[in-house]
Amino acid sequence: MGIISAVILLGVLIFIHELGHFLLAKYTGVLVERFSIGFGPVLFKWHKGETEYALSAIPLGGYVKMYGEQPDSEVDEDKAHRAFNNKSVFQRFLIVFAGPFFNFVLAIVIYSAIFMHGTPRFLAEVGGVTDGSAAEQAGLSKGDMIISVDGRSMRYWDEMSGYVQGRGGKPVVLGIERGGRTFEVSVTPQTVTDKNLFGENVQVGRIGVMRGEKSEVVSLSFPKAVSQGVTQTYNVSVLMVTGVVKLFQKVVPADSLGGPIMIVQMAKESAETGMVAFFGFMALISINLGILNLLPIPVLDGGHIFFLLIEAITRRAVSIRVREVANLAGMALLMFVMFFAFYNDIMRLFK
Repeated sequence: MGIISAVILLGVLIFIHELGHFLLAKYTGVLVERFSIGFGPVLFKWHKGETEYALSAIPLGGYVKMYGEQPDSEVDEDKAHRAFNNKSVFQRFLIVFAGPFFNFVLAIVIYSAIFMHGTPRFLAEVGGVTDGSAAEQAGLSKGDMIISVDGRSMRYWDEMSGYVQGRGGKPVVLGIERGGRTFEVSVTPQTVTDKNLFGENVQVGRIGVMRGEKSEVVSLSFPKAVSQGVTQTYNVSVLMVTGVVKLFQKVVPADSLGGPIMIVQMAKESAETGMVAFFGFMALISINLGILNLLPIPVLDGGHIFFLLIEAITRRAVSIRVREVANLAGMALLMFVMFFAFYNDIMRLFK
């Protein structure tokens, strides 16, 4: 189940990524010789028009082979206008950037569809009160519904708790509904030390209430769902970029890096949870793939974009020798990261 889920997930993501390169290459008039999903031995292939379409044995990537793509490629005079390297810097940038961009677009589409389908949100119900807390001193009790904070109407637990966490040491007026009547109480969140997503110590405000079990499914209209899909994709992207930075800063431990085995495990778990969870995980990995490919590492799209930026500034292409050395270094770095991720996956299995 895990392998099937992972193959489907990676297959969709790779197809969307390569489709971006393919469509922009076609749009700019570049001759696309092959569109391949997967690497290694070709399982089957077919021709349509001037392009060969292939499905290969190793489903860990894909590629779009374009005519005249290599710096030292020999091109026929009658097809020179269709060679990738004979296109303008801007056109080549669009072709290269389209792959990661399509991954972000896929995430937006998935998140938008999820928000339209409906997502469960916990109501701001008090499920319990901690002894000696600010909430207990203010008279809150299990079953209370928090309907407003500082005069702002609030229905859901996440928005209420997010507001309170940023008000440590400052009085907050809560609107409470209890037994059919409403009233207000003033409570001052206590400033406590907690851990954020990256394990760092942060100061947050807490009033000492636990979440209740009441929830409801919230479905958004198409415009609001798309807007929320864009916002969610942006927030997740920022979170992932921050995570990469924290990794280099050694805030996030290196053994948290995962590879294909982890993807198989998480794909299986998300598929067993339900289709919404599976597609949510797909959006997450799609964003991850988009960010990874934009890193300025040779052999990745980001490395090609970096060379194109140099060419745009200096008005001449980076020498073939420099590209070859850079690509070898980039390949070595990616192989090291891949083997390290595999090592982490295997060690997690033993643990």
